[in-house]
Amino acid sequence: MSHFFIESLSPLYKDVQSGGIFPDSKFFVDCTPLTSASDILLQYNAEKMTPGFDLKAFVLKHFTPPAEPDNSYTTAGRSLPAHLSGLWDVLTRKPDDRGGTLIPLPYPYIVPGGRFREVYYWDSYFTMLGLQVSQRTDIIQHMINNFAYLVEQAGFIPNGNRTYYLGRSQPPFFAWMLTVLMEEKGKDVLLKYLPQLEKEYRFWMDGATTVCAEDPAHRRVVLMEDGSMLNRYWDDLATPRPEAFTEDSHIAKISGKEPAVVYRHIRAAAESGWDFSSRWFRDELHMETIQTTHIIPVDLNCLLLFMETLLAAAYEHRNEQAHRDMQNKVSRRIKAIHTYCWNEEKGFFFDYHFVDRQQTGIYTLAAAYPLFANCVTQDQSIRVAQCLQEKFLHPGGLSTTLNTTGQQWDAPNGWAPLQWISYKGLLNYGHTILAENIRHNWMHINEKVFAATGKMMEKYNVTDTETLAGGGEYPNQDGFGWTNGVYLKFLNCSSVGNKL
Repeated sequence: MSHFFIESLSPLYKDVQSGGIFPDSKFFVDCTPLTSASDILLQYNAEKMTPGFDLKAFVLKHFTPPAEPDNSYTTAGRSLPAHLSGLWDVLTRKPDDRGGTLIPLPYPYIVPGGRFREVYYWDSYFTMLGLQVSQRTDIIQHMINNFAYLVEQAGFIPNGNRTYYLGRSQPPFFAWMLTVLMEEKGKDVLLKYLPQLEKEYRFWMDGATTVCAEDPAHRRVVLMEDGSMLNRYWDDLATPRPEAFTEDSHIAKISGKEPAVVYRHIRAAAESGWDFSSRWFRDELHMETIQTTHIIPVDLNCLLLFMETLLAAAYEHRNEQAHRDMQNKVSRRIKAIHTYCWNEEKGFFFDYHFVDRQQTGIYTLAAAYPLFANCVTQDQSIRVAQCLQEKFLHPGGLSTTLNTTGQQWDAPNGWAPLQWISYKGLLNYGHTILAENIRHNWMHINEKVFAATGKMMEKYNVTDTETLAGGGEYPNQDGFGWTNGVYLKFLNCSSVGNKL
């Protein structure tokens, strides 16, 4: 179902989402309609007031539900690495021309697992790390081809290959994906996908030539007070997310604010991948205070810095002017990240609230991204490392933030991608002992939960290793693509060298 299909079915859609008849809000929008919206709505209006009407039965009569996750795969005495290598085939989806909200892709791809039945953008980079260890270069190539296809078709890489994700992207890891494939197939990979990398960069920088002091923000770009340019998360739509209609409507209602403004902030947080976290909340506690589009995220700008760095490398020896221009953009972004996100007193990187013109002051693992991007001084790296060790490190790895709010991207939860980003960032500056402690603690909790459940989880409680992670809009999911990828990479990497 496209966004417009859902809108045309709004009476049925709202009744289904508010009725709680399916496992979660995402289930219905992943169904495939069997006839046109007008026919379904006509039938619904004719039947809904009849005695004994069953809404769930009506939906299942007129829609094909999404396929249930394959739970038949078992460990069968396999070691954890062998289990994960075999799981790639379980999580692989073939090119699919089915209707509904699914956007068909031309090549096979890996899904995260559980309720996530489609490819996800930033998940896929961390999944590729494990595919590389498993020597599945074929799937890495297929997935990059799919993302290149999405860039050409949509003008950017959506959050996932669903029509209801077409208003937003996710953290831009396409450039990092190319480095994985370059390690396997050589530098020509960069030139092959250069048109798509350039197109994605234009998407993120749309408005950079038109913003001004009187109107400093447009979509994902923000003109800072010193004239530099940084980026924020955004979504082109300002309505409840179809996959979380009930939840978003509730937050907008209790916020006391203009609903469209709240929906935009919620959607922008979904683009960040950190949906949801206290880093986006004004009071650091309650989602109804969400203010994502007012925030310059340090991690996003480090990812765009790497995209600019890779583009500059592609232009070297081929386009002298383009190379020089992109190098200047790299230098300006590094300076801006330090100007707005580094806090000398606290020795840590923070997001910047460009409306309030001050740092948010919320401690998060996003501060590890400047180390990952190789754009800090050695002294800064030492101070960040000290903070990570003293405030974030727990028996199960690094906590995402220091705030316990019930949101899944807050304490006590830890997530595979942030363990990897922190680990690699620390290694870049020689903080080997701390990096190894993070790797050891994270692998230990993965192994412990796997021994008890036979599953790899989406996230973990890193402070109490006897308890599974929780929080958020849905239960903890098993599978799980990026957890599998990071575990395999941790298992097979050396802390000495091994630069990506």
